[in-house]
Amino acid sequence: MKIDPKTQDKFFNILKAVVIPRPIAFVSSQSKDEVVNLAPFSFFNGVCYDPPTISISIARFAGKKPKDSLVNIEETGEFVINLVNRNMAEAMNKTAAEYPSEVNEFELAGLTATPSELVKAPRVLESPVSLECKLIQVVPVNEGSRKECGLVLAEVVYCHIKDELFDGRYVDMKGLNVIGRLGGHDYCELGNFFKMKLQVYTPET
Repeated sequence: MKIDPKTQDKFFNILKAVVIPRPIAFVSSQSKDEVVNLAPFSFFNGVCYDPPTISISIARFAGKKPKDSLVNIEETGEFVINLVNRNMAEAMNKTAAEYPSEVNEFELAGLTATPSELVKAPRVLESPVSLECKLIQVVPVNEGSRKECGLVLAEVVYCHIKDELFDGRYVDMKGLNVIGRLGGHDYCELGNFFKMKLQVYTPET
C-alpha cells in the first residue's frame, strides 16, 4: 500500500503507530504566576551529549486553548522532564486530559511535587529519573496554523535518579522499568534485553 500523508485522513495515527516505542516526557512546569502544570508528551528524545540536550515536540494549541506546558516553558525558560515507570502509568494518564490552567495535575493524579535544585518548577518525587531543563530555543513547526507545534530544545542542567538505579557508571535498565508510548491507546513495558558490542572499523594494514 502506498500512502500520501497529505491526502490520507488522520495520517498521524499511522505515524504514531510506526515510530515506536516512544519515551514519555512527563513535563512539570510552572507559569510566571507560579501555577504548576504537569502533562505527558511522547514526541521526546535526546539530541546531543555536550551540552546534554533534549527535544520535545508540543502542540501549540489544544482546541482553541494554548497548551499550558509550552506557554510556561516559553515564559519561564525552565521545566522538568520526569520519566514514567509502570507504577506511575495510571497517574500519568490522568494528567493527559486538557484541564483549565488553574487545575493542579499533581493533586489530581495523586503525585508528589517536590522542589528542584536549579529550576523553579517542581519535579515528581515518584519518578525514577527527573531531568531539570533550561530552554535553548523553541523551533516553530507549521507556524501560524491551528496545528502548529513548538519543537523545544533544552539543556539538562541537573539530574535526579533513584539511588538503587545507578551504580556510578551504569543505569539499571530493568529496575528503571519505564514505559513507552505506542499507537492508539497502547503502551509498552521494557521486556527482553540483549547486548551487542559497538562495531569498530579497523582498516586493513
